[in-house]
Amino acid sequence: MPLGAFKAGLMGAAGASAGADVVLLSTQTASDSASLSFTSDIDSTYGEYIFKFYNLNPATDSASFTFQVNIVGEDGYNDVAINSVQFQSYHEDGTSGGDASSFGVRDNSLDNEASYQILKDEIGNGTAEQASGEMHLFNPASTTYAKHFFSRIVSYNPSDNVEDAITAGYLNEGGAVDDVQFKMSSGNFDGKIQMWGVK
Repeated sequence: MPLGAFKAGLMGAAGASAGADVVLLSTQTASDSASLSFTSDIDSTYGEYIFKFYNLNPATDSASFTFQVNIVGEDGYNDVAINSVQFQSYHEDGTSGGDASSFGVRDNSLDNEASYQILKDEIGNGTAEQASGEMHLFNPASTTYAKHFFSRIVSYNPSDNVEDAITAGYLNEGGAVDDVQFKMSSGNFDGKIQMWGVK
């Protein structure tokens, strides 16, 4: 009996398939790394790619976790314009009630800018501080439509807050995307990223 997509995601076995729906394509581990780049297996085989982020811990306190892409035949991760919006909520550690919480639009949105998109800012570099979550990228191989994405990441930041960031947007590019890179805005980082393909 084939696994459902949710169960396959929980099991996390390389090459595991949920009835040809969800397949783990790649796992990369950052160990004091400047970036992690996924440069293969992004093509028309899958209509959706899911990137799972585990225990992202920057070397630089309050660094931002970011991503950018290359289109086929390009390199440098500096040519694709992004339109996006980001919302974040937070709650202070050790407090209670609405006065310790907030929700609103963050200034990490991009307006057709060829920049790295911040998926989560102000991640702490302490022993217990890190960020985890996921990003979905749709139809990267399309040469007709813009490529949409959304992410949700929760983090423990240097101010002892729990923060929840939701980012959504599109890559304003007619060419097919075949590379995705993740890095911190400053310094190196530790953590694990998995890439899943969804048919």
